[in-house]
Amino acid sequence: MDLMSATQKTGRPRHDDRLMLNGILWIMCSGAAWRDLPERFGAWSTVYQRYRDWRNDGTLEDILDRLRTRVNEDGVIDMESWILDPILFGGRLINDCA
Repeated sequence: MDLMSATQKTGRPRHDDRLMLNGILWIMCSGAAWRDLPERFGAWSTVYQRYRDWRNDGTLEDILDRLRTRVNEDGVIDMESWILDPILFGGRLINDCA
């Protein structure tokens, strides 16, 4: 089952899920306020709404779990050095090595 939303058939065109995820990750990594999100990710309020939707329905946790598993398998980062806060998620992505 894919984690991203199915294509909608009616209403306003949905913003790209990957772009929304990149915006969410930018906020988590930078620690910036939502209103400081660069325009290349779209309107901050749209990205924030997607973050809230995904946080509330568990999609964000599933996405981050898959990402963590993938980077761990690929040896991209040392998982002992990074923490994904499973409670806040909107928190922040915290690097212990900084």
